Amino acid sequence: MSSSTTSVALLIIPLLVVSSFMVVSAGNLNQDFKITWGDGRAKILNDGQLLTLSLDKASGSGFESTNEYLFGKIDMQLKLVAGNSAGTVTAYYLKSEGSTWDEIDFEFLGNLSGDPYILHTNIFSQGKGNREQQFYLWFDPTADFHTYSILWNPQRIVFSVDDTPIREFKNQESNGVPFLKSQAMRIHSSLWNADDWATRGGLVKTDWSAAPFTASYRNFNAEACIWSSGASSCSSTSANGDWLSQELDNTSQERMKWVQKNYMIYNYCADVKRFPQGLPVECSTS
Repeated sequence: MSSSTTSVALLIIPLLVVSSFMVVSAGNLNQDFKITWGDGRAKILNDGQLLTLSLDKASGSGFESTNEYLFGKIDMQLKLVAGNSAGTVTAYYLKSEGSTWDEIDFEFLGNLSGDPYILHTNIFSQGKGNREQQFYLWFDPTADFHTYSILWNPQRIVFSVDDTPIREFKNQESNGVPFLKSQAMRIHSSLWNADDWATRGGLVKTDWSAAPFTASYRNFNAEACIWSSGASSCSSTSANGDWLSQELDNTSQERMKWVQKNYMIYNYCADVKRFPQGLPVECSTS
């Protein structure tokens, strides 16, 4: 679709060598991630260049990052479960620990063959979520790899797909909305069965005759502040203009508006029935 051509420069990080933050590259998935569950269903292949998760009737599988991050620009290429993926969920997210956790979610809800995936996004701050926005995609996410990115800095969180922003959550602490700024988070991903809710509210169940289901990952890249032993790899004097202070320019904002107009299928900020006492504060001030 010609109208979906993205601005290559949309979220490109300046190629600066700044000693005050650490660049984590896509050198080897064996170094950046560890498999956490699945009893052999998750695999790191091709000398650390490819990671696959699989799901069968007995179990799904998952992995997490070896590092914790406190702000960053994080990219991963995913190719989702093909064919009849109804009932399956591929989750890719950042999450901290504890009962008042922070979390930034991409979740891909499977569907019957020929029907579109739903990209489900959510943000939790201090254990409170209920900030769902859902989208269809403007391509088949099972035919090839596509890049899913999170820009997280002290001012905003931006979700992007193939360098096109789809959602922005701004820091609105001045309006009493907690922001994700003090809890380091690991990257997590899992492929699991959620046929009690994932597809058409649970009406469509997983077809286990199509198992095993497989999702694939490659080309991880992070320019980020790594949190280790109570300290950040970034200093407070990082150069202005890098991702730590990056915002959406006019072109990027127009691209995001285009996606939200044409592909957004649910927005919590428009669900007045769900919030009879009034929409969340960030909805009126964003």
